[in-house]
Amino acid sequence: MSRLFGPVMQNGYLVDDLDRAIAHWVEVMGVGPFFVIPDVRMVDPVYRGQPCAAEISIALANSGDLQIELVLQKNAAPSVYREWLDEGRLGLHHVGFFVDDIEACVAALPAPVERLQHGRNFCYIDTVGHPGTMVELIQRDAGMRGLFDMIRAASVGWQGEDPVRRLG
Repeated sequence: MSRLFGPVMQNGYLVDDLDRAIAHWVEVMGVGPFFVIPDVRMVDPVYRGQPCAAEISIALANSGDLQIELVLQKNAAPSVYREWLDEGRLGLHHVGFFVDDIEACVAALPAPVERLQHGRNFCYIDTVGHPGTMVELIQRDAGMRGLFDMIRAASVGWQGEDPVRRLG
């Protein structure tokens, strides 16, 4: 548990093939069902101070209280995902914390924080002091809470039926 943000609630993995990544988690890890959002609409996304035009698809599932997010960037627009892809990096990209107030969390951090990418309900912050993953703060608003609660509930007692479910 982070004394700053609470428990890690999400592990976000950058992938280059969403279907293959889902199949791995379902067949090898036994995690599911996955809810796929093929065209994520980020609200007011900004990457390093500039408007962000990244086109992404995501798949979400839970393993207990931990949400697994698989992220596929579909275009070459600059983003926190494209940075890693251009470096040939895949895998665990970020750890996510569900917070009530992103601005209050950022303001409470001990040093100035670089917002790498952010939008209305999320903020990736720089963690260069610890290479390998970044932190995502996810606003726990009514919409996000409803979506994440539904995904979590679907995982309880899941026995492998209907492993991929489309949203949006």
